[in-house]
Amino acid sequence: MKRKVIFDCDNTMGIVGKDVDDGLTLLYLLGREDIDLVGLTLTYGNSTLEEVEKATAKLLKELKIDDIKVFAGEEGGRFLAEEARKHKGEITVLATGSMSNLHTAHRYDPEFYSNLDEIYLMGGVVEPLVINGVEVKELNFACNHEAAYNVLSSEAKISILNGHVTAKAVFGPEELEELYRREGRVYRFIEDSIGHWVERINNKFGIEGFCNWDMAAAIYMSHKELFTGDMARITPDMESLKMGDLNLDEKGIKEIVMPGEILDMKKFNSLIFEAFESFQNKYGA
Repeated sequence: MKRKVIFDCDNTMGIVGKDVDDGLTLLYLLGREDIDLVGLTLTYGNSTLEEVEKATAKLLKELKIDDIKVFAGEEGGRFLAEEARKHKGEITVLATGSMSNLHTAHRYDPEFYSNLDEIYLMGGVVEPLVINGVEVKELNFACNHEAAYNVLSSEAKISILNGHVTAKAVFGPEELEELYRREGRVYRFIEDSIGHWVERINNKFGIEGFCNWDMAAAIYMSHKELFTGDMARITPDMESLKMGDLNLDEKGIKEIVMPGEILDMKKFNSLIFEAFESFQNKYGA
């Protein structure tokens, strides 16, 4: 049976100077045979909600994706709540932007979290996140710490792919070469869309490629064997979440799954290409 997933994201793929991982993750999800993408809900984070909406509309149009429901902001929260109630215990939420839409869904329906199957989050840190000597500020929880607190304090079953593990999900020189080598409209779209970001990350961190932050959370959903299965306890704290700090606590009130390592990056990246190929076959070369 396919897993019913709602992807809640802050896609900015297509905007120069903005991250590309949400868009790549969307293509991955649409290419997975084991995932039924019920809908796409848009939030802010990488940029404003308005820019996220424009970037997503452009991506969908250029790749001729017309079979997915898309909702933004308040409407996204309502859609999340309604789908979770309609399909109790069946919906998985993958959230890779601010937690605002999930918080909104909970306001619409106090039983929202208990109606879900699981939540997979990309975000949070447990200590300063440093990449090649450059500190990276947490974004997804910090940009709306009240919403993050609402989610993390809920009764939902939660897996968190934090900044430390997702920073290791590097789409590097070998993957870029493979991408450029492949033929088809989808690959050329990706190549054209990520060039500015590859250059920006190289200039800032000295990395050839980029961190595929959100992709790590998506791959973890279906391929937990590629990660360590670390359990953790946290005590969500509004003040700490202003910095995206998860506030690890051995006696914490909330138990979560929080993988610490990716065990096989070669397999990890091969899954991305498998999904891209499937996506291309589905939506046309």
